[in-house]
Amino acid sequence: MIDFWLAAGLLLLVALSFLLIPVLRGRRAQLEEDRTALNVALYQERVAELQTQQQEGVLDAVQMDAGRAEAARELLADTEGVAAPRVSRLGKPLPLLAAILVPVLGLGLYLHFGASDKVELTREFAQAPQSMEEMTRRLERAVAAQPDSAEGLYFLGRTYMAQDRPADAAKIFERTVNLAGRQPELLGQWAQAQYFADGKKWSDKIQSLTDEALKADPKEVTSLGLLGIAAFEAERYQDAIDYWNRLLVQLPPDDNSRSALQGGITRATEKLQASGGKVAQAPAAKVAALLKVHVDLAAELKDKVKPGDSVFIFARATSGPPAPLAAKRLTVADLPVTVELGDADAMMPQLKLSNFPEVQLVARISRAGQPTAGEWVGRSQPLASSTTVPQRLIIDSPDK
Repeated sequence: MIDFWLAAGLLLLVALSFLLIPVLRGRRAQLEEDRTALNVALYQERVAELQTQQQEGVLDAVQMDAGRAEAARELLADTEGVAAPRVSRLGKPLPLLAAILVPVLGLGLYLHFGASDKVELTREFAQAPQSMEEMTRRLERAVAAQPDSAEGLYFLGRTYMAQDRPADAAKIFERTVNLAGRQPELLGQWAQAQYFADGKKWSDKIQSLTDEALKADPKEVTSLGLLGIAAFEAERYQDAIDYWNRLLVQLPPDDNSRSALQGGITRATEKLQASGGKVAQAPAAKVAALLKVHVDLAAELKDKVKPGDSVFIFARATSGPPAPLAAKRLTVADLPVTVELGDADAMMPQLKLSNFPEVQLVARISRAGQPTAGEWVGRSQPLASSTTVPQRLIIDSPDK
């Protein structure tokens, strides 16, 4: 903070100079006025001396007039170039008082409205924390300084969970959802924190949160893991196995949590068999979705586009994340064209066509090469992701 205050002090000196320079100029003008008064007094003394000599008969009238004229010329020469005195209505005390009040008032306003705490936080976050407690304090201060930052709230909630403070985490995740929207991942984190805050007691609120999260994203990992834990604690071992198997297929092969998850599935299997139950066979894997779509450009737009303009063809879930589930990039020169969109074209491994029952097809022309915004677009009606009937898509509308 030293460099910040040095810069602030320099700016303050510049501001004070505008107040003090007129005062210093006033002192210089006062000196000039005093010198002029002295010259006038000397002139008057010289004229009195000449009058005395005339009365004594030393000087005649002609000599008297010549002496008076010489004294006047000397006075004029001494006062030449001196500006007329300026009368100040404010006087000198007011600028001096302002010079004192400006820094005091400026400091007070900065402490009230300024962002010194954010400046200090930025400097702190530039250095790695030495402990989890220090990281928590930093995040708490960041949230206090920026209460509308959903990202800061999210990381604080995760930190509280790592410190076994689920009640605090649940409150933070609720605030995050209110700010960032009801995103599946946030709902899953909120439900998990609430579950542990309630002493591992399932409730309608937690059920509602997990249901909403999985409806928007059937592969939301936190909700799947939480439902498996709750089912295991309630001795519903088959449900626990099913939830954890669904979660297991989402994890990368090198994920460290796979072994712990597999261990939980093994324990649930053993307990189910020990109680006389039998593990149900896992449902057959879903057939990979594959959509075939023919894309063409409306006749009235053919002279309004260029051959090199980008064309983005993608499918997105009608109810779920806005990110494309499958996408391909071509150019206007390729139109008309027939393409296939399937799980192999997924933008992210966890977002595949086969995971969402209903999708919408979109074709967009973008001169800037941006898939999210362009000049012209064509959209289909919602359709099942499992459909095998070839679709036709015409780019014919302004992209709004």
